[in-house]
Amino acid sequence: MEIRFLGGTHEVGRIAVAVKTEKAQVLLDYGVMINHEPGFPMHIPPKEVDAIILTHCHLDHSGAIPVFHIHGRKPVYLTKLTAELSQLLISDFIHLSSYYLPFEYLELKTMMRNCVYLNFNEEATVGDIKFKFLNAGHVPGSIQILIEAEGKRVVYTGDFNTVRTQLLDGAFTDYGEVDAFIIESTYANEEHTERKTLEKEFVESVVEVVERGGTVLVPAFSVGRSQEIACVLAAHHFEYPVVLDGMAREASRIMMNHPKFFRDPKLFIDAVHSTDWVEGWRDRRKATKKSGVIISPAGMLKGGPSAFYISKVGKKAQNAVFLVSYQIPGTPGRELLEKGRCVIDGKIRKVKAQVKHFDFSSHCGASELRETVEKLEGDPTVYVVHGAEGNCERFAKWIKKNVGFKAVAPKAGDTFTV
Repeated sequence: MEIRFLGGTHEVGRIAVAVKTEKAQVLLDYGVMINHEPGFPMHIPPKEVDAIILTHCHLDHSGAIPVFHIHGRKPVYLTKLTAELSQLLISDFIHLSSYYLPFEYLELKTMMRNCVYLNFNEEATVGDIKFKFLNAGHVPGSIQILIEAEGKRVVYTGDFNTVRTQLLDGAFTDYGEVDAFIIESTYANEEHTERKTLEKEFVESVVEVVERGGTVLVPAFSVGRSQEIACVLAAHHFEYPVVLDGMAREASRIMMNHPKFFRDPKLFIDAVHSTDWVEGWRDRRKATKKSGVIISPAGMLKGGPSAFYISKVGKKAQNAVFLVSYQIPGTPGRELLEKGRCVIDGKIRKVKAQVKHFDFSSHCGASELRETVEKLEGDPTVYVVHGAEGNCERFAKWIKKNVGFKAVAPKAGDTFTV
């Protein structure tokens, strides 16, 4: 069996891995890099690909899949929830970046018609490749992929999180013996705050601001983070108004049709029902004038309604902006965190509101990544991907030294035989 890395090596974004046997070739994810113009993984001729298996809806994993539906009809294996969320995100991506893309809405439609739905722990076969979906605990509907072919067992984690959250159960890690293990390394050099402590601190900070008559803006990713913040507030019996805006509304509506993917479906449904959904500009302006919480994309303040909210909420010292997502260098959110300023009314101004960052990550932190590898059975080669700023090499080195497995941080284009 051959594994070829087409993207997402030594970087976070545009991940794609091709797995090839005598009789078949499948692609694990085929994402984009979101910069000023989208970056794609290495090209692979569509006629050589038998199927695509998608771990989750985020664009750095899903965004380039419609390329395989320009002339063809490649099956895409995924959970039904991932399919519906991917349609939402890719459709928005086409809307914002169509000038740079080799595909249009038509190809997205063709992709949706060729989806094959599987649930957690369900198996399927393409040629002589058998694969199974395992819970990844990353975002609702996300999976890890266990592949069995030619007497070998390979696991690809995709993005995963072994820590249980208010939204999801932690990832499944009881893989049995494996020959190759492809693992993300986004936070290979960073620990996350313990979840209970983090939630308590977050809710207490929110209550403090709201009780003094302030408004808390929580810029959050539409898929996963927005819903988790709503669940955290509901689980802690937060009694003040919570407003939900932007694409987070549509994502929540989709998720409510798939309650089985959630750790506590009742908590999730109650949390979403207890939020007020913004229906238009009138609601938006009203939300900024009353004390409560506004959950709104974009998570890094790059566009979306949160860009409007920051210009209103940021002007007053009694308000707060609580960032709950990773802030990529160069984004308005990172600028706000580091320099306390943001674009308000078209000018860069000092933000008077209180600004804080809460590390609600949906990825494993360094200890969880290490524990996952230490628990592996058999004598696998570990391939470290999906990490920036030297994290892939750093983690591979740690694995060799501390666990004794062969570990590689592949480069784009590298091919390995299992």
